[in-house]
Amino acid sequence: MRLLLLGATGQVGHELRCALAPLGDVIAATRSGLLADGTACLRADLADAASLAQALATAQADVIVNAAAYTAVDRAEDEPELAERINHRALGEIGAWAAHHGARVVHYATDYVFDGSATRPYREDDPTAPLGVYGRTKLAGEDALRASGAAHLIFRTAWVCAAHGHNFLRTMLRLAAERDELRVVADQVGAPTPARWIAEVTAAAIRRWGTDGGTRRVAAVSHPTGALTSGDAQALDLAGTYHLVAGGQCSWYDFAAAIVHGAAARGLLARAPRVLPITSADYPTRARRPAYSVLDCTKLKNAFGLESPDWRVGLDEVLDELAANVGEGNTISTQPSP
Repeated sequence: MRLLLLGATGQVGHELRCALAPLGDVIAATRSGLLADGTACLRADLADAASLAQALATAQADVIVNAAAYTAVDRAEDEPELAERINHRALGEIGAWAAHHGARVVHYATDYVFDGSATRPYREDDPTAPLGVYGRTKLAGEDALRASGAAHLIFRTAWVCAAHGHNFLRTMLRLAAERDELRVVADQVGAPTPARWIAEVTAAAIRRWGTDGGTRRVAAVSHPTGALTSGDAQALDLAGTYHLVAGGQCSWYDFAAAIVHGAAARGLLARAPRVLPITSADYPTRARRPAYSVLDCTKLKNAFGLESPDWRVGLDEVLDELAANVGEGNTISTQPSP
């Protein structure tokens, strides 16, 4: 099959390039038309409707995997139109193209669609109540994709970390190397989730979703009389929204302390700074964050037989990867990917 990967240089997109490769022809696309190493790829700027339309027409994909998004949570409060364009309207356009051409869409959503007031892990059908522009535009994107009529998988995830890109783990490593003390919020709780796990689960879910090598498009496009094959029926039955995060939960403070401890043990830090807990009030931000971002992944497990290990296992894997990179003579860059 042909898979169009939007946002191919982001944390999840980087991992998806490897994870999706066994499924078929992966067409990587980025906003600039370049991969991180400078290699040319398809250009797809979700802020530009014409650019997105051209990319969709050029790729003619059977599956569109959208790992692109406007993710600057605080800046979104000052750039609501841009966040709206990328996170919402572009999803409606992707969905409309996919519905017209019988393609399928995989999209990544966020814990920020919830307000964080829950006392148990959020389920997919729990009421949404985003606190800011980022969450509202991401929720609007979910709704636009659902309304498009395209067969889709929406994976809500949270607290993504990786050995590359811009994320909390790599920021903590940089600050830990510069400071004697780190003060980290302890009253926001979630589940740190490796980008590699998200990519691997995505690939497994697409395979289970009734792939067919691109020889058949789903539903009415390939069956104008309305008759569905068993593969089509399976694809439509599994389509929907799923939560995808690591097991367990912790606060940002807990996560930071574990990062520092694990990094020091692997020689990634010459010394381990003190890590002190603070409240969200002690660290005000432009946009409000959910205090509780733990997501219930039971639906994912039941539908696809997929279950994520505990977040500590994922942290160990990311730190091991960073240590291996340093052992090969590379440095730990904390700058975001292009």
